[in-house]
Amino acid sequence: MIIAMMAGGPVDSIPSKEVLNDLPTDTVWIGIDRGTLTLFDYGIIPEYAVGDFDSVQEEEMQLIDQNVRFLKTAQAEKDETDMELAINLALEQKPSKLFIFGATGKRQDHQLANTYLLVKVRKEQPDCDVEIIDRWNRISVYGPGEFTVQRSEIPYISYIPLTPEVTGLTLTGFKYPLKDRHIFLGSTLCISNELIKPAGTFSFISGILMMIRSMD
Repeated sequence: MIIAMMAGGPVDSIPSKEVLNDLPTDTVWIGIDRGTLTLFDYGIIPEYAVGDFDSVQEEEMQLIDQNVRFLKTAQAEKDETDMELAINLALEQKPSKLFIFGATGKRQDHQLANTYLLVKVRKEQPDCDVEIIDRWNRISVYGPGEFTVQRSEIPYISYIPLTPEVTGLTLTGFKYPLKDRHIFLGSTLCISNELIKPAGTFSFISGILMMIRSMD
């Protein structure tokens, strides 16, 4: 199962309608708070809507209630963010892929928290490929192993440790290759790399590693 979710981040950071519509037709959509209305604007009716909906007007809430099959509301004062509630719901469905839109924007606290929720997905369901996508970036998180990355129109690739240490990092096919390097939390060694071949690989032995693919 493929699940995609839309949070309430700024619309100008969300990829084009063509990108969203390029997902498989059987993708299950989750609207998160005001992101549900964003999906309506894109011509997508989500299967689920989740959140406290504190940023939604009464008539907008009625529209959501009338169109969404499963509506899960929460109190505004709660321990989890709306994004975490939506990810919990998604993980209950055991997806093979999870795409997250509308998760970046001006609020750095929200953006950072949303990024670290990728670690939650990786730990609780290691077989689920999860990615945050906006107009300029694609953010994903990996556990130990070897992975292939294809060259694309998004040229810059950075690797950032999310654990105190990532061991045995090796990059092949990159402008700046590495072999069996240990990098530590806070290191900028692997920022702004590029592929010089149609495909490259990255591998590491232990830790959790974030990959960010960015436009200029």
